[in-house]
Amino acid sequence: MVNEDLEIVEFGGNEISVADLVSILDSKKGVRLSQSTTWKNKINSGAEFLEKYWKDEGVIYGVTTGYGDSCTVGISPELIEELPLHLTRFHGCGLGNYFSAAIGRGILATRLSSLSQGFSGVRLELLERLELLINENIIPVIPEEGSVGASGDLTPLSYVAATIVGERQVYHKGEIRETAEVYKELNITPLKLKPKEGLALMNGTSVMTALACQAYSRAEYLVKIASRITAMSVEVLMGNKDHFLPELFAVKKHKGQNQVAAWIYADLHDQKKREEKRLQDRYSIRCAPHVIGVLNDALPWMKEQIETELNSANDNPIILAEEKRILHGGHFYGGHIAFIMDSMKNAIANIADLLDRQMALMMDQNTNNKLPKNLSGAQGERSAINHGLKALQISVSAWTAEALKLTMPASVFSRSTECHNQDKVSMGTIAARDCLRILQLTEQVVAALLISVCQGINIRIRQNDFDKKQLKAGVVDIVDSISDISAFVDEDRPLDKDLRVIIQRLQDQYWSIC
Repeated sequence: MVNEDLEIVEFGGNEISVADLVSILDSKKGVRLSQSTTWKNKINSGAEFLEKYWKDEGVIYGVTTGYGDSCTVGISPELIEELPLHLTRFHGCGLGNYFSAAIGRGILATRLSSLSQGFSGVRLELLERLELLINENIIPVIPEEGSVGASGDLTPLSYVAATIVGERQVYHKGEIRETAEVYKELNITPLKLKPKEGLALMNGTSVMTALACQAYSRAEYLVKIASRITAMSVEVLMGNKDHFLPELFAVKKHKGQNQVAAWIYADLHDQKKREEKRLQDRYSIRCAPHVIGVLNDALPWMKEQIETELNSANDNPIILAEEKRILHGGHFYGGHIAFIMDSMKNAIANIADLLDRQMALMMDQNTNNKLPKNLSGAQGERSAINHGLKALQISVSAWTAEALKLTMPASVFSRSTECHNQDKVSMGTIAARDCLRILQLTEQVVAALLISVCQGINIRIRQNDFDKKQLKAGVVDIVDSISDISAFVDEDRPLDKDLRVIIQRLQDQYWSIC
C-alpha cells in the first residue's frame, strides 16, 4: 500500500529521473504502476507471447536453454518452469558488506523501471510485487561484492529475485529478518517465477545504476559546498577576490567552471577597503573554479547517460511482442555507467585534494597570513600545550590519499569469466562502489574543512581583521550552523563526534547552497 503522505512516482510509459530515483531511495517518494490500459496490454502481451513461443518449441536463451556458456544445453519441457528458481539460488554467493536498506530500495526501483519498459516478457504480477516491496519497505539484504557488471548485476540482483520467491533475508522495520517470516506476518504469498522472470530480474544494470543515481546526487551537492568552502578559505587567508571576477572568466568559456567562479565571487565580502592584497594566491585558491568546474561541467552529460540507462530495457533476450520477435543481445553490459563512475570518482577525488591543499595553507604560519599555527584558538601560556587542528589536518591528508588511491578506473580491469562467455565485462558496479567510497572520504574532508574555515573566520573576527557583519549571508549561515555543532576550538578536544554529525548533514544536504 502506498503511503498517502508521500509523493508518488509512476512507472510505466513515462521517464524516471535521477531525482525521482534518489527520492524513492531516500523514502521521500513512493511508487505506483501506470493504470494505462495501453501500457498494461503491452506488459501482458509480452508475457503471453513469450509463454506461447516457448511452449510451441521455440528456442529462447535462458528459457529453454541453460545460462551463459550453458546456452547450448537444452532444457526438457518438464524442467523449464524450475529453471528460474535455480538461477536465483546458484547466484546466491555475494559477499562483503551489505548495501543499506536505502540503496536496496533504490535497486528495486531501478529494476522496476527497466522491466516496466515492456520488453522483458514479465507478467504484470511481477511488477506489482516490486511495487509492493518498495511501498511496504520490504527490502532485500544485498551483499555489495560479486558483480562484474556484465552479464549485468547477476549475483546482487539474485537477492532481489530471492525476495520475490520468499527466500533469504530482508530489511523490514529497521531489522534484518527472514523473508519467509515477513511474508507470513504480512500475509504475502511468495511469487513463483515464470520461465524468463528470474533472468529478467537479474540480467541487468540495476545495482550499478542505482548507485550511480545516489553518487550523482551527492556529487552535485559536493560541487556547491566545495565552492562555498573555497570562498570561506579565501576569507580565512584574506585572499584576492579578483581571482573570481566575472570578466576574468568570460574569456574561459566552460559554463560549469564559470558557475563555480560566480558562486565563489558572490560569497566573498567587499575587499575595496583592504590595504594589502596579494597579487596572486596559490593554485588551490586561484584555480579552485578550474578544479571544481570539471565536475560541474561533467554532471549534465553524466545525468543524461544515467537517466538513459535508468529508462532502458537492459536484460536479455529482448521481447518484441507486437513484432512477434525475440532478440538476443547484450544490453546488460554496463559500459556507460562504468565510464561515468570512473570519470566521476576522478573529479571528486580532485576536489578532495583541492580542499586538502586549502587546509594546509590555513594551518601553516608561513602561508596563512598572520593566523595562529594550526588555527589554534588558545592564547597566552595555554597556547604551548594546545595543538588546534593539527591532527585534523593529518586525518584530512589520510582521507584524501585514500580517495586518490581509488581513482584507478575499474573498467580497464575487465576479466574473462564464465568459460569465456563473459569474456569482456564492464566492472560498472565496482566502479560505482569505488565512486561512493571516494564520495564518503571526500565528504569527510569537507566536514573537516567546514570546522577549519569556521575556526579561521572566527579567529579573524577576534583579531578584528574584519567584522562578521561584512560577511555574506551564506557564509554566516555556515559559520553559525557549524558553531552549533562544533564549538570554537580554544582547548584541545576530540572532534570525531562533531565530524560525524556534520557528515550526516552533508549527506542529508542540510545546507541550502547557491
